[in-house]
Amino acid sequence: PAVQSAREAARRTQCANNLKQMGLAFLQHEEAYEHYPTGGWGWGWVGDPDRGFNERQPGGWIYNSLPYLEQQALHDMGKDGSEYGDPITQAKKDNQGERTKIPLSTFHCPSRRRAVAYPFGNPGQTKHGEITNFTHHDNVARSDYAANGGERDTHPGNMQIWPDNCWNGDCGPSPGAFPTKQEIEAKAQVARDFGSNGIVHALSTVRVADVRDGTSNTYMAGEKYLNPDFYTTGQDSGDNENMYCGDNGDIARWTYAEPLQDQQGFSSAIRFGSAHPGACQFVFCDGSVHTVTFSIDLVLHRRLGNRSDGEMVDLSDL
Repeated sequence: PAVQSAREAARRTQCANNLKQMGLAFLQHEEAYEHYPTGGWGWGWVGDPDRGFNERQPGGWIYNSLPYLEQQALHDMGKDGSEYGDPITQAKKDNQGERTKIPLSTFHCPSRRRAVAYPFGNPGQTKHGEITNFTHHDNVARSDYAANGGERDTHPGNMQIWPDNCWNGDCGPSPGAFPTKQEIEAKAQVARDFGSNGIVHALSTVRVADVRDGTSNTYMAGEKYLNPDFYTTGQDSGDNENMYCGDNGDIARWTYAEPLQDQQGFSSAIRFGSAHPGACQFVFCDGSVHTVTFSIDLVLHRRLGNRSDGEMVDLSDL
C-alpha cells in the first residue's frame, strides 16, 4: 500500500504539471491574440493551420494551444494557404487526418491511461471524417482534460449551431468546402447570444477582461470524467472523437454537475472528474493548479465555472 500510494502521488504530480503547461499555453495565447483559445466549430471538424486563431478556426482549444506547447510542426500539418470558400483538398484532409493519430503525453493523466492512439468511436465507419477537413482513421489521439465551458451546457447542439449542415461538414459553395465569412460571423453571434459564462465554447473568443470574477477564482481547464469501461474503446460519448476537433464533450465540460471519480458502469459526457482517489485537479485562469475534492459544494463548483457571476468564492472550501 505504501508503494502504491507513493506511485499515485507521483502520477498526481505529473497530472498537475500537465495542467500547468496547459494553463501557460492559454495565457500565452491570450497575450498573443487578446483572447483565450477558441472552442472551434464542433466535432465534425479539426484544426486548420490556414485559418488563424479566432472564430474562423474550426479546431478547438487543444489544437490552438499546440504552438505554445512546443508543437508548432504538429499544428501546421495540412497548411496550404487556403481561404474562405476554398475547396478542401485531399492533401489537406490527409495531412490533418494524420495529425489526429498523434497523441501527446501532456494530455494524458498517468493515473488513467497511456498516451497512445485509441479506437475511434465507430471503427470502420466513415462517419464525418471524409466530408469535412480531415481523413478518417480508426485510431486517434485523445485527451484526459477538458476546458471550462461554464455552468450551463454550451455543447454546439444546445446552442443551435447544429444541426445546420455547415457544422457537420457539408456546407459552403459545395459539400466539404469551408463556410463563408458571413456564415461564420452569424454563427459566432448565435454563440454569444446563448450566454456562455465559461472560458471556452464553440466559436469563442473570451478575453481575460471577460473574467470579471477574477482569474484566481475561475476554472480554466481540468480533468474530465470518464467511465473506466471505455478508457480504451472510444465508446464513451465524451471520449469518442479525436482531441484536435472542435467544441464538444470530448474537450469541454461544465460545472452544473458535481465532479466524480471515474466509476465503472456510469458514463457522463458533461462533468469533470478523474481517476485519482478523492479529488480531481484544475488549472485556474491565473495559471495556478488546485486540487478539488469530489465533495466540493455544488454551488461553489458552479461559481468557479462561471467567469462573471459576481459571487464570492472561498478556495479553502475546495
